Amino acid sequence: MSLTLAQFNDLSQELAVEHLLTCCTSSTWASKLADARPFTDLDTLLTSSDTIWHEVQTNEADLLEAFDGHPQIGNVATLKEKYRNTQGSAAHEQSGANDAADDVLEALAKGNQDYLEKFGFIFIVFATGKSAQQMLDLLLARLPNERTTELANAATEQNKITRLRLHKLFGQA
Repeated sequence: MSLTLAQFNDLSQELAVEHLLTCCTSSTWASKLADARPFTDLDTLLTSSDTIWHEVQTNEADLLEAFDGHPQIGNVATLKEKYRNTQGSAAHEQSGANDAADDVLEALAKGNQDYLEKFGFIFIVFATGKSAQQMLDLLLARLPNERTTELANAATEQNKITRLRLHKLFGQA
């Protein structure tokens, strides 16, 4: 469902938070952004979102809450579905991944599991426009990192995802 900013500004706090949680599942971020209303334009909302996210990401529990809002990709069947079934709204987000080879999908599934075991949270990456091979390359490049580095990397990627979802929420994507 797409909203106008005027509609969003007029929502109750509870409903505004509910809509924002579809963009990022950090309850602290959603509550603070809903508190920052009214917004005069989408750029102002996005700037406020960035500022609040920058504050929120200093709390690991808030980061993990946001990361938990993403589905874990844990097996080849799930990856095949994700990268081959590009019907509907996800088609443009996953373009270039339609022909992912089984070996790439298997390596991505293993890499995702290795990442989860090492860091305690799933691999977060802004996937729009990236092929399965590019995703695998990014995952393998980040896997040797320290946990604090990966929390920061994942927080940056989460913000990119959140911004895209906010654009979609307000019919701008």
